Order: sequence, then structure tokens, then C-alpha cells
Amino acid sequence: MKTKYNTKKINGVEIFYREAGDKTKPTLLLLHGYPTSSHMFRNLISDLSDRYHLIAPDYPGYGRSEQPPIAEFDYTFENMARLMTSLLKELDIQKYSLYLMDYGAPIGFRIASAEPEKVDSLIIQNGCAYEEGLETFWDPFKVYWNDINNKEAENTLKGFHSPDGLKWQYTHNVPDPSAISPDNWEIDLRHLERHENGDIQLAMFYDYQTNVKLYPKWQEYFRKYQPETLVVYGKDDYIFPGVGAEAFKKDLKNLEFHLFDTGHFALESFGEEIGQLIGDFLDRKVAK
Repeated sequence: MKTKYNTKKINGVEIFYREAGDKTKPTLLLLHGYPTSSHMFRNLISDLSDRYHLIAPDYPGYGRSEQPPIAEFDYTFENMARLMTSLLKELDIQKYSLYLMDYGAPIGFRIASAEPEKVDSLIIQNGCAYEEGLETFWDPFKVYWNDINNKEAENTLKGFHSPDGLKWQYTHNVPDPSAISPDNWEIDLRHLERHENGDIQLAMFYDYQTNVKLYPKWQEYFRKYQPETLVVYGKDDYIFPGVGAEAFKKDLKNLEFHLFDTGHFALESFGEEIGQLIGDFLDRKVAK
């Protein structure tokens, strides 16, 4: 089914979202990562929209959503989760599965642990809920969390959303870099070059430490509610390595687990395979 491109004012902010599929079918909310947008789900939406209802929003300051001035908006993971929850309510979506990738993981885990009765299932792709998943890549972040005025750490972090840093995130440790469309980082660069966006990214980097503090709460959510979960993970990701995926096995019993020989944006290398796994998983666990 065709994808539609909509905007809706949520808590005073224009939120852009992609939507496809029959609204009477089970809903899958697709939560994107840094430094990208709902664009990362373009092919997956097409692959699944014949069987499921899909919603893929852009967070404020990302993709095509509004970017409020940093002095007037709280660029935190808690606020992003609040906005996504409000979007679900505005769209009258009472039950849903969550696709959690990178930033989408802490946003989605906030949503799921706050209203577990509304969650049909979790699909986790290169997102973290365990400290063992925060390896070498995170060293400058930890320095920045301890000292926001540390210029060396700040400059390192700024490099991740430079043109070369963006390309690296899409191509590092992928089996065939020539198969990764450069449109990905060019589209990301468009929103990253907006006025104040660099400061927004640093604000989100600094706030990421609040996610780490919530890991025990989310792990308790896993243990108590045992949501049906599918892990589809690029095991060679330098940002969220495969050891972080393995950690989910400690607490989740209703877990199906698949690692792929690729990096951070696994959908770019194994989109067809991941789409088939998700379709099969949702057919068995969620479809009525």
C-alpha cells in the first residue's frame, strides 16, 4: 500500500510522519535513530504495509519535523518519548508494536515501560538497554557527561555528524559499502545543517546519560512483563556492538534472536531479510 506523508501538531510542535497500511490491522510504530529520520524505514514500510499499519515519525530537530528553538524546547529523550506517546493518542492508537533503533530504543523503552499493557511486541535493532553494550565508541560521551565544558570531547562528538562522520556510520563494517546509497547521509545532512541543529545534537548527546540510569528500570520491565521480542541486529556495529544484543537474553524469555554481518544501519544491508523476519514474527505473535 502507498505511503502517505503527514504532519500533525503535537504538544505545539509540527511532527512529520510516514503512514501506510490498513488502520484496522495491527500497528507497528517505527522509531528512528541518530542522525537520521523516518527515511531509514522507507523500504521496510513498503515491504510490510500490505499486512500491517505502520507509523514512522520524525523527532523534533530531525528529518522533516519542526525544529523549535533550543531556548524554547526541551531536547531530551524524556520529552521525545512524551511527544511520541502524545502522537499515538492523537492518532487513537491503543495497541502497537515498537521498532526500536539507536535513539528509538531509549525513547521506545520509556513508552513501553510506562504503558506496558499497550505493547504487543518489541523489535530491537541496534539499540541498547545494558551497559555492556556501551563500548569504546562511548568513551568521549562519558567524558562529556562528566564535564560538559570539555572541548576535546565536544569536538569528537561534533565529528559524528560531520559529512565524513555520517558516511562512516552508514558504511563502517558493512559487507558491501557500494550497496549503501549515499542519499542516506545526504538527506541526514540536510536537517543537521539547520541553524542550531549542532547544538541540538550535543544536547541529545549530553542527555543520553539519562538513558543509562534507566537501564535497571527497563530490565525490570523486561523481567516482569516478558514482551514478545525480536532482535534483528548488525553484530559488527561499532556504536552498539553485538555484545549489547546478547545482553537482552539475560532478561527476556520470549525472545527471537538474529545477528547479521553488518554495521549500524542494518536495514541498508539486510532490509529484505529483516523485513521477512519481522513479517513472520508479527504474523505469529500479533496478527489476529
